[in-house]
Amino acid sequence: MRLHPAERRRSPRIHLQVPVYIRGVDASGADFLELTRTLDISARGAFLASPRGLRTDYPVTLTIPAPPPLASGVLPPETPPIQAWVRRQQAAGNLQLVGVEFLKPLD
Repeated sequence: MRLHPAERRRSPRIHLQVPVYIRGVDASGADFLELTRTLDISARGAFLASPRGLRTDYPVTLTIPAPPPLASGVLPPETPPIQAWVRRQQAAGNLQLVGVEFLKPLD
């Protein structure tokens, strides 16, 4: 079966809901920070559910909330922010489904 080039993925998706803070500029031009969640994620991007429309081809910053650091020092104290571009979005009821592409693939 041959896929249309737009349907090919460079990295496989994992259907995983993870809470994530997203910071950026919404469709009306206002800066925002809100807690949302991923619907799926890959090394190169994510699909998010957001209550607001975002600006396509604008940068956003994603941060995964983490519990307070453990005293053991084995785990890193925080997850570094992930820089991404909004590549597409579509309405789904009262939500926007937003596709973002990471500036650097996840390791």
